[in-house]
Amino acid sequence: MPSPSASSKGRIGVLLVNLGTPDSPNTPDVRRYLNEFLTDARVIDMPAAVRYPLFRGLIVPLRAPKSAKVYQQLWDTERGSPLLYHGLDLQKLVQEKLGKEYLVAFGMRYQNPSIESALQELRDAAVDRIIVLPLFPQYAAASTGSVQEKVMELVSKWWVVPSISFISSFVDDPGFINSFAALGKAELAKRNYDHIVFSYHGIPERHVLKGSHKGYCKLGSCCNSYNKNNRYCYRAQCFETSRQLGAALGLSPEQYTTCFQSRLQSRLRDPWLQPYTDEALKEMPAKGIKNVLAFSPAFVADCLETTIEVGEEFKEMFEEAGGQHWQLVPSLNSSPLWVEAVTDMIRQN
Repeated sequence: MPSPSASSKGRIGVLLVNLGTPDSPNTPDVRRYLNEFLTDARVIDMPAAVRYPLFRGLIVPLRAPKSAKVYQQLWDTERGSPLLYHGLDLQKLVQEKLGKEYLVAFGMRYQNPSIESALQELRDAAVDRIIVLPLFPQYAAASTGSVQEKVMELVSKWWVVPSISFISSFVDDPGFINSFAALGKAELAKRNYDHIVFSYHGIPERHVLKGSHKGYCKLGSCCNSYNKNNRYCYRAQCFETSRQLGAALGLSPEQYTTCFQSRLQSRLRDPWLQPYTDEALKEMPAKGIKNVLAFSPAFVADCLETTIEVGEEFKEMFEEAGGQHWQLVPSLNSSPLWVEAVTDMIRQN
């Protein structure tokens, strides 16, 4: 069968996906977002008969009003949620870089703009193939895996299914590393810091163990190198990002700490990846670490977990423990180096 002529080929579709955000910082919208997010079986891996009544009936109704107050601190009166407008800015700039041979769409795994609406945009344009880039540097079944599952679920219903490829992680991508390193160097030029913290979003230990290749993962020294046996281990990928960023910043291993934030407290008391950021930072002043520069390399756009949790809540904890200065490195958002890095990843796929 002859290959399609150049004139019959469609554009290449690109789908950029981030986690999600409420439509507004009001409690009903926050509740709707949390209900969708926390009943995803890849996020909360409990039986549906337990997950739905526990979270929809108990946890979300209690949590939504508190979360709404935090979102109100974060919300931009003109542009809304930072996770949304940074994503739309990135989409626009990557589209400009890639040119008319590509069509770039942006969607959220939870709430709006939905993955379904973004895929429909690409489908309506009759794209030749689709490249899906979940905007999570390190692979986790609860983030990247959930996006991949949702995309496949939706596309499986199409009569004509185009070629689809996924960029599952970019933990050690040079463009990603250099983009974050450049932002860090700008902060390091302003003052001297005693220590660097690389804080990643936490996940339950069982999520890591469930994905372990032939039982390779021991939640310990197995993450000291990044190899074929742990290339989909979230913990190993986080440590590899730290090593790469540390090298790009000219740091020795003793000059930085890798830790994990945002653990979901529950009565189940499931262990999450450690060390916990909030506990590690409280111990630092007693060790003579008074000035800390913090990165959140699991996030490529500023959001509640970076701006509020790391930038404000952790700063307050650190100072209460005797620290003098805690500074958050801004996320990549739509910075020029990051736009270039995303463009390169897509072109190479």
